[in-house]
Amino acid sequence: MKFSEYIQYDGIGLAQLVQNKEVQAHELLEIAIQRAEQVNPKINAIVIPIYEQALKNTQNYATGPFSGVPFLLKDLHQEYAGVATSFGSKAFKNAKYIAKENSEIVNRWVKSGVVTFGLTNSPEFGIKGITEPEAWGSCKNPWNLKHNSGGSSGGSASGVAAGIVPIAGASDGGGSIRIPASYCGLFGLKPSRGRTPWGPEISEAMHGAAMQHVLCKSVRDSAAMLDATQGSDRTALFNIQSPTERYLDIIEKAPKRLRIGFSTVSPIGTKVSKDAVQAIQKTAKLLESLGHIVEEATPQIDGMALAKDFITTWFSQCAYTVNQVKQRFGATDQDFELDTLAIAAFGAKASAVDYINNLNNWGVYVAKMNHFFERYDLFLIPSTASVAPKNGEVKTPSWQVPILKALLKVDQAHLLAKGKLVEQMIKNNLQWVPFTQLANITGLPAMSVPLYWNKDNLPLGSQFIAPFGREDVLLQLAAQLEQAQPWAAKYKGITI
Repeated sequence: MKFSEYIQYDGIGLAQLVQNKEVQAHELLEIAIQRAEQVNPKINAIVIPIYEQALKNTQNYATGPFSGVPFLLKDLHQEYAGVATSFGSKAFKNAKYIAKENSEIVNRWVKSGVVTFGLTNSPEFGIKGITEPEAWGSCKNPWNLKHNSGGSSGGSASGVAAGIVPIAGASDGGGSIRIPASYCGLFGLKPSRGRTPWGPEISEAMHGAAMQHVLCKSVRDSAAMLDATQGSDRTALFNIQSPTERYLDIIEKAPKRLRIGFSTVSPIGTKVSKDAVQAIQKTAKLLESLGHIVEEATPQIDGMALAKDFITTWFSQCAYTVNQVKQRFGATDQDFELDTLAIAAFGAKASAVDYINNLNNWGVYVAKMNHFFERYDLFLIPSTASVAPKNGEVKTPSWQVPILKALLKVDQAHLLAKGKLVEQMIKNNLQWVPFTQLANITGLPAMSVPLYWNKDNLPLGSQFIAPFGREDVLLQLAAQLEQAQPWAAKYKGITI
């Protein structure tokens, strides 16, 4: 098999070739590695390669829907026993941390038959919507190397879009599947809270706001992998109801006529690009042509209040992580990025009362989304506010750097987040990606569908949010959209 043939298949397609003995797993892996060696120096998607170990594993892969398919893990909470992992951080990298056991999600991926041959680039602890960690460097976007792949699953997105693999591990705590899916022209589904496991070390991440799944080119790959991984494990706080039939079977059926509310307005009052507006307008017209009812509507949620609650959790979790890593490895401030230290400083000053109040507000947003879904089946919004930013474009302004360093030295950095500065800080952090946190806070399933490319051939995804547990509706609609406006041929136009 040649790369020109390999690139034409999704994961299921490659697995079927292996099962029919038309190609061997080691051949697929050799092609994937050759492609990685060709393009990875340019895109910086794979940061921890395990090529030799993977080649040995092609003799012992599991029989499943992805038998023998080359696969990449995200270098964040997707630990692979015996393999180094860094969580995108210099602290872990300098400590030369080696995973002692597989994460449960990795166990389930292994059982699906994939052959893992590397870990992908991620921002430090996954705290940004771009992938530019000091530990590994910027991850470039295959559509245009001047642009970033997004975060925090940027390396996985870049690896899939560049044709190294058809599917790769990802996770989403504030949009980290949907953001890089939007920027890299991929299909990305964030499952409902509890749908996929986090064990064995933790029961859930960010109180269920963060979920693990994959980034891929085809809807059926996402559906089949969700079949392979869905369901809680023994560490889970609750058991989500399992689907009544396989997602892979569900997508073979056309969805019912759906009533879909849509909006192109940023929930925090920030600018939304013409590309994002056009992406949703075109998607709305496509939906109407398929017989669905589409009308402008927005849940009655205070977007800035939700953003504040999200930031409270996000920053507090960062503070906890930094503290744990310092205790675990004896790391010092020099082992972390300045932005990470600043975010941790803000988070560390949140009071217990503030934090509990923030969590209680989550239930208010859930109730308001449930009220919205009494009238609408889905909510359609842009995945991101614009196409991918350029590398280095999203960063702390140079004039703020010495101020942050000085305040951190005297433990006063949190003062920057007081009073009116709070809203400005939120807008600065979320202006590129104001649309994704809603689904995380409420635990609802959401997906980014690649239906739009601008005049410069940069993609921007259309995001759909569904009621809790209704991944079936999302996947059904995605399959219908994929059939009506196929995007697979787009990837052939990527030249690196």
